Amino acid sequence: MPRHRRTIVFLLLMVGVLVLAPVATAAPPEPDDPAAPYRAEGLGSPAERSEVARSGVDVLGGGRNHLEVRASDAEAAGLRARGLELLPLPELPLPRNPFAGQFPPGYTGYHTYDELLAELDSLAAAHPDRVAASSYGESFEGRELPLVKVSDNVAVDEAEPEVLFTCNQHAREHLTAEMCLRIVERLAADPQLVDDREVWVMPMTNPDGAEHDIASGAFALWRKNRQPNEGTPEVGTDLNRNWGTEWGCCDGSSGDPGNDTYRGAAPFSAPETAQLRDWVDGRVIGGEQQITAHIDWHTFSELVLWPYGYTESDTAPGLDADDAATFRELGEAMADTNGYTPQQSSDLYITDGGVNDWMWAEHDVWSFTFEMYPESQAEGGFYPPDSVIERETARNDDAVDLLLQRAADLP
Repeated sequence: MPRHRRTIVFLLLMVGVLVLAPVATAAPPEPDDPAAPYRAEGLGSPAERSEVARSGVDVLGGGRNHLEVRASDAEAAGLRARGLELLPLPELPLPRNPFAGQFPPGYTGYHTYDELLAELDSLAAAHPDRVAASSYGESFEGRELPLVKVSDNVAVDEAEPEVLFTCNQHAREHLTAEMCLRIVERLAADPQLVDDREVWVMPMTNPDGAEHDIASGAFALWRKNRQPNEGTPEVGTDLNRNWGTEWGCCDGSSGDPGNDTYRGAAPFSAPETAQLRDWVDGRVIGGEQQITAHIDWHTFSELVLWPYGYTESDTAPGLDADDAATFRELGEAMADTNGYTPQQSSDLYITDGGVNDWMWAEHDVWSFTFEMYPESQAEGGFYPPDSVIERETARNDDAVDLLLQRAADLP
């Protein structure tokens, strides 16, 4: 073969290799003072845990006498200077997928955004009388915000109690999207579960963040959305600190755009929270809110939480002793089914601008947060392997069913 033809063939082969090879996404540069996971022990009161949460560390999870955090060397030194004992936790050995935008090996049972939409469309096609898939808006980056309705007569807006399930406000909490998907699958398969109920499911309320968390083929520990913050290179708002009730009131969020709990420039400044708010507002029909109960799914710590998050008081304006007792009774009943720890949200630590507080204060919706498996970073933290998806989502079946049963009886 003449030399010039060999050269052309070689160039064509090289082009083919470049086209077929997976795109490698460079890992982000390591910070000068990288964070490491710790367990802060001996935090016996909500005030002590709130103080740690306000210090600027990334709170991973917690319980009644501890918090698990990611802290830089400087932040860890500051906590130790306060007299806290910090126990190092293991860093998770997270593999990398050579294909960008995919879950790494050991996690491929989780659904990407596109895979989730395909599953929802498939369920709607298989059960057209019970399942309708649509959206309630668009994310900052233009992704549809998926919405699923499940009912025994899905095409009709019937005068029945409505229950809402929301998932994945925090990007790295991928197990929650699987939880919402399981709810749709179960309710679609068993029409008795939605007899005299209308159920709404929002399985990925932060799709931009969720996709960003796996964009390199490995996990980025990303929490916020992907909205730029004017005047700073920092990106993202913590959607669960961006709700309007007592927004930024009580040192339960951060005003620093670089912090994981950054509350945004104003209440509902994130399009994802604003559009979810608008949708919930739109369920007021004839002056009455149709949604009676709600669970917002998170990970991790195995907790059932209820309002208020912004105050340590059991009661506050709009939440009297009878309301608090009902929240506690129902929260404890659901926790009895799955072994989670039930408590008022602020009993963990103070948060402000959260979805549960807004749902209750604005619409009298009996709104709970479930912090799912695991209890600790040592058991997988935000990234438990896909082998636990079936077990840990099924663990909440009875709690979901209980909320559906009680939806019509709540005061």
